[in-house]
Amino acid sequence: METQAAGAFLIYCLVNAFTPGPGNILALSTAASHGWRRGMPLYLGIFCGYFAVQAICALTVFFLGSAVPDALGILKYAGAAYVVWLAVHIARSRPEEDGSGGRPSFVQGFLLQFVNAKIYLFGITALVGFIVGHASDLPTLMVVEMVIASIGTVATLVWIAFGVALQKAYLRHFRAANLVFAATLMLCAVEMLA
Repeated sequence: METQAAGAFLIYCLVNAFTPGPGNILALSTAASHGWRRGMPLYLGIFCGYFAVQAICALTVFFLGSAVPDALGILKYAGAAYVVWLAVHIARSRPEEDGSGGRPSFVQGFLLQFVNAKIYLFGITALVGFIVGHASDLPTLMVVEMVIASIGTVATLVWIAFGVALQKAYLRHFRAANLVFAATLMLCAVEMLA
């Protein structure tokens, strides 16, 4: 993989992992309302779910690529379109208030990831847009997805660790932060199609 493509892949992963999504928002609100210790079961569920979903993404890309090789080319454009949509969505989004109540649980965090469209599209788009042109064997795809899940886990840990402080800073500067995230994603979409 060329240095420029590897850099775009890394930027894509970091922006996707660190921008607000269902898992990060739930982790942030849980940390703010329940703290680290009481929220631990939920956080572990989010992390385990992330790794499980990324394994599903690797299997999907591998078997789809083996069965219908032309489908991956179509998915590359669909992935780039998703990245553009995500950039526009991020640029236009406003912070949301999360009023979820109850005691945080492992199952709640785990199941959230299976309905979290963001991480499915994140994983599949990363493979199709940046990796499949260089390697398409199942072990490589799985390793890349586990790297993606690890980056996602680190991002969620950051959201947890900074909890209220990150939320306050984001709320004050969400427009500028969203525009930077969006512009960076647009560059990633261009690189995916190059």
